[in-house]
Amino acid sequence: MGPDPVLIAAAIAAFIAVGGVGWVATGAMGDSQNAKQRKAVALGGAASRGPRRSAAVDPTQQRRKQVQESLKELEKRQKDQRKKSLSLKARIEQAGMSFSPTAFWIASGVLGVIAFSVSLYTGQAIWVAAASAVGTGLGLPRWFLGMRCKGRQKKFTNEFANSLDIIVRGVKSGLPLNECLKIIARESPDPVGPEFAKLVEAQSMGVSLEDGVKKMVQRMPLPELNFFATVLTIQARSGGNLAEALSNLSAVLRARKMMREKIGALSSEAKASSMIIGSLPPGVLGIVYFTTPSYMNAMFTEPKGQLMLLGGLIWMSFGILMMRGMINFKH
Repeated sequence: MGPDPVLIAAAIAAFIAVGGVGWVATGAMGDSQNAKQRKAVALGGAASRGPRRSAAVDPTQQRRKQVQESLKELEKRQKDQRKKSLSLKARIEQAGMSFSPTAFWIASGVLGVIAFSVSLYTGQAIWVAAASAVGTGLGLPRWFLGMRCKGRQKKFTNEFANSLDIIVRGVKSGLPLNECLKIIARESPDPVGPEFAKLVEAQSMGVSLEDGVKKMVQRMPLPELNFFATVLTIQARSGGNLAEALSNLSAVLRARKMMREKIGALSSEAKASSMIIGSLPPGVLGIVYFTTPSYMNAMFTEPKGQLMLLGGLIWMSFGILMMRGMINFKH
């Protein structure tokens, strides 16, 4: 009796089924191992590329961090400096004058005594003479210092961009920064030249450039000079192209100057109108007093007239201050 064909077919089918299951399992394990290998290779490549990328990014991030820290420190220092009230000696230095605070107070007292004597000589009341003495002795010298400071700062701003151009050309040609500062101290007009001369003198005595520029900003508190100090401080701490930074700063300062002049031209009509309106009442008073003195004598000799003059002066002061605030554009 021969082999049963049904058993042979069943055995072949079972063999094929077992082989297929084994092949599928082996292939799945192989694919899983290949996937793991590819993942490991990918992770290894990323890990190997990571340090190189971080090494390439680190200097930029480090410099950016240094710049941010320098800016924060400078901003904090400027806020602390703005909170401090300026002394009389600092105001005199900002005005570019060399007399002492004692001489300033002596001059203020002399002006007050002169104003008091003139008021009494013209027949004014004692309280009018005292008010005139206080206003003249305390107000006039401080007003003179303020006007002197503003005029000096305006001259410095107009010439400062040219000084930056001197530094840019000198650095590009290979000169050190100290030599460029000496050229500015010799060649630039007042007040830029004397201020840079003080900076060069301080450096020759061992003061660092950062501290010297800080003192310079205290003598000349301008945003333009503050920008210059910030650029020098950041360049000294974190490095960089000084010529390019100062060239950009010079362009910004010239644009600010053009904008300031444009604003001044657009607001000149309003300023002229306010000056005319503010000068009309005292002008009319002076004309009437000199043409017909008897008509105005009662205003100066009678108590009611003096009170009326005082009230008019107060109201005129309020009006002038209000008009000044309306036309005084910050730029």
